[in-house]
Amino acid sequence: MALETTITPPLANELLCSNRFGTFFGVTQQVFDTVWGNLTNPTGNTVAYISMEIGADPDVFHPLKNFLEQQETYNNSDPQLNSLLQKYLHGPRKIPNYSGGLGVLAGDTLKSFADIHIPALAISLLYREGYFSQIVDSKVGQIDHATRWRPENTPSLFQLNDPQAPDQPLTIDIPFYNGQPKPTMIKAHVWMKMEIADRLDYFVPEFLLDYSLPDAPMWVKDSAHQLYNAKSTIIKANQRRMLGSAILPLLETLGLTAGTIHLNEQHGVTVTLHLILQELQATFGEAFLDIATDADIHATAERVSRKIVYTIHTPVKAGHDRFSRDLYSTISHRTFQRILNLLAHDDEVGHEYNFTAMAMRINRAINSVSRLHRDVTKKQFPAFSKKIKAITNGVHHLTWISDNRSTCFDQIPSLHNWRENPGCFASMSSQDLPQLSTTLQKAWSQDNQRLISYINVMLKSHRDQMIETWIDPPNHLSSLPETEWLHPGVFTIGFARRFSTYKRADLILDDIGRLSDILIKNNWPVNFIFAGKAHPADEPGKSVLKLILDSQKELYTRSNGLGKLIFIPGYDMCVAKIMVAGVHAWLNSPKRPLEASGTSGMKAAMNGVPNISIMDGWWVEGYHEGLTGWKFGHEGTVEDADLSETPDSLLYTEDANAFYELLPSVLEIFYNQPKLFLSRALSNLQLNIPIFNTHRMAAEYVKQYDLQLDPQLEVNIDRFCQLYQSEQATE
Repeated sequence: MALETTITPPLANELLCSNRFGTFFGVTQQVFDTVWGNLTNPTGNTVAYISMEIGADPDVFHPLKNFLEQQETYNNSDPQLNSLLQKYLHGPRKIPNYSGGLGVLAGDTLKSFADIHIPALAISLLYREGYFSQIVDSKVGQIDHATRWRPENTPSLFQLNDPQAPDQPLTIDIPFYNGQPKPTMIKAHVWMKMEIADRLDYFVPEFLLDYSLPDAPMWVKDSAHQLYNAKSTIIKANQRRMLGSAILPLLETLGLTAGTIHLNEQHGVTVTLHLILQELQATFGEAFLDIATDADIHATAERVSRKIVYTIHTPVKAGHDRFSRDLYSTISHRTFQRILNLLAHDDEVGHEYNFTAMAMRINRAINSVSRLHRDVTKKQFPAFSKKIKAITNGVHHLTWISDNRSTCFDQIPSLHNWRENPGCFASMSSQDLPQLSTTLQKAWSQDNQRLISYINVMLKSHRDQMIETWIDPPNHLSSLPETEWLHPGVFTIGFARRFSTYKRADLILDDIGRLSDILIKNNWPVNFIFAGKAHPADEPGKSVLKLILDSQKELYTRSNGLGKLIFIPGYDMCVAKIMVAGVHAWLNSPKRPLEASGTSGMKAAMNGVPNISIMDGWWVEGYHEGLTGWKFGHEGTVEDADLSETPDSLLYTEDANAFYELLPSVLEIFYNQPKLFLSRALSNLQLNIPIFNTHRMAAEYVKQYDLQLDPQLEVNIDRFCQLYQSEQATE
C-alpha cells in the first residue's frame, strides 16, 4: 500500500508564487497553478468546505517552517522573499479562529485534503478578536477577555488584492436582505490561508471573510469581531448569515467553480436560501415571488440539495441553531421566509426556525461523526433516518503525533512510510516490535518530562504573577514549595475539552474521599491534568470549571499529597499537543450518548496513549475489547437513551462509582506490570492510528463528493477507504 513518490525539494526562492490576486509563499508556481486551475475549472470538479471555525495554528503543524530550517534558509537578498522568510521563521504562530473540537477537526480535514491532493477549498470567517482568551483565577474562576492578534503578521495568511488595483485589498459585495425586497450590500475583505501539504507539493486554500471594515454598519461590526459572540440572539443569527450569504459571491468573485458544498455543521446553511433564490429567479424571472408555488420551491430545493453534503456534529440541543420567526422576518427576504416556512419548520416549537432541520432536508448526504452518533441522530431525526450515514471522525496524524514519537517511528523499518500512509501501522512487522517498544518507551518518557516541565514552569509564573497582579494562581500547588510540584514518571491522567455540563469534567471528583483512599491504600501518586474553556455564556460550564479549582486543595490534603490536580489555563492546539503526548492515559467522562465523537482521545491514541473512557462517541469503535484502554460507566441501547442534559439526569453517582472501581486496576498495571501497560500503547498504534486519521476520513468524504479524480489518486483514495468502513450495521 505504498503511497510515497520521489520529489526533489525546491529552493526557497522557488516557493514564491502569484496570480492576479497577489503574491504568496509556500509552494512552487507550478503547484499553485495546478491547484488554482483545478479550483477554477468550468467542470466544477471540486468541493467547497464550509465551517464557522477552522483551527490550524502554525505552531503545531508547520511543514514550510520545517523545510526552511532543514535547508538552513534563514535570510535572502531579495527584500520581498526575506520578509516572508522572517514571518515564517519568527512570526506569531496563532490563528485564533477556533473554539474547540469542531474547528480543529476542520483544520485537520483540510490538512489531509492537502496531503492527499484533493481539489478542495474552504470558506470561513476571520474574527479580529478570534475566540475569547481565558484567564483563570482560583477565587473567581474563568475570566474572559478579548483576543488580540494581527493576521497581517501571521505566517500562511495572505490578504487578497484587487486585480484592478493591486495595491488595494480585494473587496467583495455580499447581499443581506434585512426585511426588504432589495438587498443591502455589505463589503468584506478576503484573506487566504494556505494549508500546505507536508511535502510542499500541494495546498488547500482557506478563504476567510473579514467584515471588520471601518465603514461597516454597527450590526456587522458587532457580529464580526469575535467567534460565537453570544451577547444577543441577533448577533448569533447575523454570524450565520455572514458565513452563508458570502459563499456564492466569494466563489463568483474568485472564479471558483465548486460543484459540491460541504457544510461542516449547519452554521452556513443559509447558502441554500441563496441557491434556491438564484434558481427561482432563473426559472421564473424577476416576478418569481408572485409566480412560484410552494411545489415549485420544494422542487427547486430538491435540485439545490444535489449540491450539498452535510455533517452533523452533536446531538446536544445547544448545538442546533434555532431562531424565532419574528426575528428572522426582520433580517430576511420574503422569499427566504417562504422557504424557511416550508423547510426550516420546527416540529417541537412552532414559532421557531430550526436550521439543523433545514440542513437535514436540503442535501444529498447526511453524515454523523461516529457509528453511535449515527444511531442517536436517527433517533432524533427519524424522518431522515434512511439518509443518515456514519463517517467517523479522525485527526491529522502528522499534526498530533509528537516530535519524539515521530523520531521513534522513523527508526522502525516497516513504518518507513508512516507519514504518507498511517495505515502501515496495521501491518507492522512483528520483528520490529521489540525495537518499537524500546524507542516508544523512551519517546513517551521524553514527552512526559516535557509536559511536567511545562506545568512546573507555569506554576512558577503563576506564583510570580500573584505578586505582580490581582490574579490569584489557579493552582493550589503554586502556593507550595517547588519540591511538592510535579515529577516525571508519576501516573498522569489528562482531560482537556470544552467545559459543557454533559462532558462532566468533575465526574471523578464526585467523591474525593473515596478517590483519595484509592491512592493512599497502595501509595500510588497520580497527577490529574485538566484544561479547557467554558463558553462565555455558559454559566453552568463555568461552575464546573470552578469546581475543579476548588477541589485541588482537598484532593491534595486528603490523599496525603499523592493526588495532584492541575488546571492549565488558555487551552489551545499547542497545549493540546503537549498534553496528548505527555500523559499516560486520557480521560473522557461524558454522559452517554451525548458525546458525538470526541477527537481529543484520538489524538492521544495517535501517540499510543490509552484512553479511560465512557463508551461514547468514537471510543465505542476504538476500545477493541480492552486492547487499547479501559471503559467505565453506564452502557445502554440508543433506543433507551436519555438525551436530557438536566443536572438530575447526568448519572454522576453511577458513573463515578464505576470509575473508582476501575482505577485501582489501571494503577496496578501501570506501576506493577509495565509491559502489560505498554501493550495497550502498542495496540493503539496498530489498531487505532489506521482508523482514526483524517486521511481515511477524508477519503470516505471524497466518495460522497462525486469527483472525477486522476486514476492514481483514485487508487490512493480507495486504499485509504479500505483501512476502515465507518458505515456498519446499526445498534
